[in-house]
Amino acid sequence: MSLPPCPKCNSEYVYQDQSNLVCPECAYEWNPNEVNEDDVISVKDANGALLADGDKVTVIKDLKIKGSSQVIKIGTKALVRRVLDKKDHELDCKVDGVGEMMVTAKFVKKA
Repeated sequence: MSLPPCPKCNSEYVYQDQSNLVCPECAYEWNPNEVNEDDVISVKDANGALLADGDKVTVIKDLKIKGSSQVIKIGTKALVRRVLDKKDHELDCKVDGVGEMMVTAKFVKKA
């Protein structure tokens, strides 16, 4: 039987304890039959559209890459791998021509 990953840290090492599921990495416990609105991560793009894992986005302004002389140009497409619950750099993306990196949601729009 395959158990879903942890909704807090996305750990795959989840085990069942009676009717609850438990994550050994972050110690989060939840009932898989109940859906909490707090567990759902809501990240919005520059236009206010909700972003989810697997969405395709477009960069809306030139972004300097920290620690590099490269720039992500306006209009560059990216694929959202994961949406994270962080203060900034909420999107784990694969950016065309650049590779894997974290991007702030307010600098992209849904394609």
